[in-house]
Amino acid sequence: MKVVTMGVHVLDVLVRPVEAIPEGQGATLVDDIRMTAAGTAAGTALTLAKLGARVRTAGAIGTDPTGDLLVRLLDKAGIDTGLLVRRIDTSTSASVLPIRPNGDRPSLHLLGANITYGLDDVPWDAVAEATHLHLGGPELIGADVAARILAHAKEHDVVTSVDLLAPGELGTFDQIEPLLPYVDYLLPNDDQVLGFSGEGDLVTGAKKLVAAGAGLVAVTRGGDGALLVTAEGTETVPAFEIDVVDTTGCGDAFSAGFLRGISLDRTPREAAILGSAAAALVAQGLGSDHGDFDLAEADEFSMTAKVRT
Repeated sequence: MKVVTMGVHVLDVLVRPVEAIPEGQGATLVDDIRMTAAGTAAGTALTLAKLGARVRTAGAIGTDPTGDLLVRLLDKAGIDTGLLVRRIDTSTSASVLPIRPNGDRPSLHLLGANITYGLDDVPWDAVAEATHLHLGGPELIGADVAARILAHAKEHDVVTSVDLLAPGELGTFDQIEPLLPYVDYLLPNDDQVLGFSGEGDLVTGAKKLVAAGAGLVAVTRGGDGALLVTAEGTETVPAFEIDVVDTTGCGDAFSAGFLRGISLDRTPREAAILGSAAAALVAQGLGSDHGDFDLAEADEFSMTAKVRT
């Protein structure tokens, strides 16, 4: 699997546990503060690399120290960062995530350079040479730009996948409709399906996305597992029973596991099980890069861990 992950790159600063922000200039002690690479491109790249894929990542970051650190973290994970473009006049995207004791993660987010990525930045040859292109956060660069990139990939027989970034309440169908005919695998969460489709029912919303061109929609539903929707029907895959520490990066980890499974010629259900296993392993620690596991260990977890009922 030779994959290009393209789109959103973020440096996350995670603080845990945070029950409330101190008032005024007050202070409180916490157990852990970490900085990790994250985002629908970078976060997915981290888990893909763990699962044995050859990963190149593409997107826009700044020339600031935040960008320097983000590049070092990705390099350390074995990801080729040579396709990243660096802006001298725009900050690297970053988030501060005060993680609640139950694993919830409100966010203070800086969009930064992610929204500046455009057609002139795309490594067209690298995309054509890949076996897979994963585009994360297409709504930030615009549907027409995203459609051009995905169409180029399809012209070169590259498997395409897309994950969304915006919460469902900010989504509209026209933000993604033009790119859907070029998407083999769409990987949103349940909130995004409802918001971007404009439907009130999850299956109806996912079927609308399939009818518009997406080959398969794999919907993540947190502790309720995943829902797989194609033109032929629907199938559910349960989540695993774990003690959640932090849900940051779980969607990206699911995407990575699912896509790695597809690259190994597994069925969509088998791929979704690997995705759920990867997400569960990441959720047991702090940050998108949590967990020292590989493909064999993720598969072993999926065969031995208890599923939620």
